[in-house]
Amino acid sequence: MARAFFSSVLVFLFAVVCAVPTQIDTRQLNPADIINALGVGLVSKIHTIITLESLTTNLVSIDFDVKNPLPVELTIKEISSSAGLNGTVYARFNHTFPAPGLVVPLLGTKNSGRIDNVLLPLGAVASLEIIPVGFLDLLDTDAKIKAATIFGHLGIPLELEGLKQEEVPATYDLSIS
Repeated sequence: MARAFFSSVLVFLFAVVCAVPTQIDTRQLNPADIINALGVGLVSKIHTIITLESLTTNLVSIDFDVKNPLPVELTIKEISSSAGLNGTVYARFNHTFPAPGLVVPLLGTKNSGRIDNVLLPLGAVASLEIIPVGFLDLLDTDAKIKAATIFGHLGIPLELEGLKQEEVPATYDLSIS
């Protein structure tokens, strides 16, 4: 019931933002601020793969699940994010999804697929300390998406800047091979 209410509110706010004439400076009407204010987290889990090579390159691979609380399809074209704990950035990446993008069904969930070359700015060894915590905060995430797409095509383009989300469940695999 509460999920349906918040979804309805989010759809209403989304419709209001999309109905604004294009002459208005859209930086004042950032949909990410609405998502942050409602506490609607779009990422339901993060999975990190750490290899032996990660210890020297400070690069890992990740995948994450995106949940769509809206009754319309969302397609993510590009995403950049920094994640960490207590305001400290432990991981950072930029990724462009192959066409048509990462299509997330209405009221559904979709995995991102493997994303390589995620930078650990503090280094792999220093980043190992966060593994037992079991979650990460998304400190600053920007995404280029299209809302109300049909199989990833058409839709309303939106830029989400400054998405934040706390305590996203995180798992880690140490791959020695």
